[in-house]
Amino acid sequence: MPQSVMWKELTAPELVEKAKAGALVVMPVASMEQHGPHMAVGVDTVLCETVCQRAAEALTAEMPIVVAPTLWCGMAEHHMQRGGTFTFDIPTYRAVLLAFLKSIERHGFKRVFIVNGHGGNISALSAFLPDFVRETGLTIRVTTYFELAQPGMPAILEDQERVRHACEGETSMMMAVAPNLVRTGKLPEAVGPSRQTPLPLQVLRHRSYGELMRAAPRPTKATASWMCAATRSSAPSAIPRRGRGRRRARDCYLIARDVNSIGCASGNFHLPSKISARGR
Repeated sequence: MPQSVMWKELTAPELVEKAKAGALVVMPVASMEQHGPHMAVGVDTVLCETVCQRAAEALTAEMPIVVAPTLWCGMAEHHMQRGGTFTFDIPTYRAVLLAFLKSIERHGFKRVFIVNGHGGNISALSAFLPDFVRETGLTIRVTTYFELAQPGMPAILEDQERVRHACEGETSMMMAVAPNLVRTGKLPEAVGPSRQTPLPLQVLRHRSYGELMRAAPRPTKATASWMCAATRSSAPSAIPRRGRGRRRARDCYLIARDVNSIGCASGNFHLPSKISARGR
């Protein structure tokens, strides 16, 4: 029987050997929050851990890898009014994550891949990353699994183009991996966000300015005339009052708004009616 990839299922000596072998630690971070009348509050935690476990199992033949215990609480203030939700404040969330990372480091591991399963954590993880790299000796990467999966979603889902909250996508995944946590009789009452701005596909890393400077253009072609040109082009009359520049500013606002209010719209909801475990 192959050895488990799950930290919680291994013995301390087995984990010491994993560290000696240079294993990558996959660290799921998620949330415990309301997911409508039709799903249990542990959706994000169940799905994120399952995705990490299956990915790790697929890679065991290629590299040593272990999945850390899932951090089941995150940034979920925006769900508190609907019940069943736990949340951290920013300082507590940062402190808990850093304590996890330092524990992993003290056991001899060198690399951590933080895999997020909750939209409300995205901004915080991005902001914390430079500090975590500086305050530990770890190589750290961060991603959100359902954002990386965006390109494949339109061909699978029927009523939406990507995973939202308590939606067709999340409900279908739960039907596949934990059907006992889905209340199918409540599906007609279930609603989700009507829209959500897609985020860029990315795995985040922190790079110091020193690293960036190695490939930076040198300022040897600088002249004073460039300053004059820049001054003229930055005059108030040159600031776009319509068109692409204003659209870009609006897009930035929408992304920030959606990251901080995912799942909180009070109207114009999208019904997760086209759901099944088939093909999910």
